Amino acid sequence: MSSDLSERIERLARLVHNEAHAESLKPVHWEVLRYLARANSVSRSPKGVTAFLGLTKGTVSQTLMALERKRLLSRQERAGDARGLCLNLTTDGVDALSRDPLNALDDALGALGKRDCDALSQGLERLLDQMIKRRGGTPFGVCHTCRHFQSGQPDFCGLLKLAITKEDTDRICMEHEAAAASV
Repeated sequence: MSSDLSERIERLARLVHNEAHAESLKPVHWEVLRYLARANSVSRSPKGVTAFLGLTKGTVSQTLMALERKRLLSRQERAGDARGLCLNLTTDGVDALSRDPLNALDDALGALGKRDCDALSQGLERLLDQMIKRRGGTPFGVCHTCRHFQSGQPDFCGLLKLAITKEDTDRICMEHEAAAASV
């Protein structure tokens, strides 16, 4: 059974990957745009992109330069911050994501119904976590579920000693460590 399931996942990934050559973009370009749309300001960096996508620094560097040439992202220096650059989607980048080829998969998933989608999502999340751990990768997670998250006015990251915007609390973070489950 697991072989059949693995093959179905691979086939589905290939179908999605093939569709991702739209709009003169490559699949990796779409992945970076999606990541930047979901990541918090701390994680929107070349290092964050590299860790999330599991790519080499060289590949990420070339990809970021291509997206910048296409005016889909911009780089912003972080004043007084050792983490360097913050990558931001431009208006054109946000607009491109509205035509993301992955939207067709979202539509197909919507036809499954909420219960089936939730079960599939939970199972794939566990599978993804196992594969990331096996590779020694960075797990990422939503900021407000992190053990370092401190709710307040403003919200605060205890690890980075930074105030967090309300918008960023619902975004993924490369520094995420899951909070201990309540008993």
